[in-house]
Amino acid sequence: MRRNPSSREMPDAPERRRLEIHDGRHRLPVEIIDPSSGCAGKPGETMIFLHEGLGSIAQWRDFPQALCRATGLPALVYERWGYGSADPLEGPRTLRYLHDEALRSLPEVMRQLRIDRSILIGHSDGGSIALLFASAWPEKVRGIVTEAAHVFVEEVTLAGIREAVKIYASSDLPERLSKYHGGNTEKAFRGWSDIWLSPAFRDWNIEDCLAGVRCPVLAIQGQDDEYGTPAQVSAIVCGVSGPAAPLLVPGCGHIPHHQARKQVLEAMTRFILSLAP
Repeated sequence: MRRNPSSREMPDAPERRRLEIHDGRHRLPVEIIDPSSGCAGKPGETMIFLHEGLGSIAQWRDFPQALCRATGLPALVYERWGYGSADPLEGPRTLRYLHDEALRSLPEVMRQLRIDRSILIGHSDGGSIALLFASAWPEKVRGIVTEAAHVFVEEVTLAGIREAVKIYASSDLPERLSKYHGGNTEKAFRGWSDIWLSPAFRDWNIEDCLAGVRCPVLAIQGQDDEYGTPAQVSAIVCGVSGPAAPLLVPGCGHIPHHQARKQVLEAMTRFILSLAP
């Protein structure tokens, strides 16, 4: 039976534990958030947060803890290869870097932490990874929330990345990112921007994978997202096989869980608590 504890039953500050694992190739930092001690890793009851293309554990801020409190479910937040304090990149990203994260790294992370089924919450690149994983292993996913996910390349995406490259070269953005990525900052930024702006990546498209996604999906995007249009949400909602709902947030850009926190937290909570046990 799905648990739905009241706020009086849950601690104000969920327990947080940091550790490191290896996905078979690289060292990855992990944070486990547990609103009721001892439940992390139970089959079907763990939310997994998948960060954006320049993200890290810290950049989620306290949003995972807030969602844990609201749902009573534990969460796993981890840093992918090349981000935060994970092992640094060894070379340029490849055209299949998102597939590699979804089909090689995430399954190993789940195996090591004994998570049989999950609720995936993916932001930007993380949303694309969530969809790819669920298409390959539908039995391991109870539900998906995507935020600003991409399933094909749009010109607005490339224009936003070109602008980010200019800002990175002419502002204190490297210093600000280094608070989260330390010595990984330069490679993390170039790995993200270079692959997306490469001519070969222009044809990247994962719409053919969407039919394999059979679980419920909530597809969120800011109406003012500087890296994508509502066409991404439409493609996800129309392409998956399971029930899917769009949420376009007015006055919001690329980071809905920060820029429209209250609305997004409430929407995610309703969606997660509606999932069949």
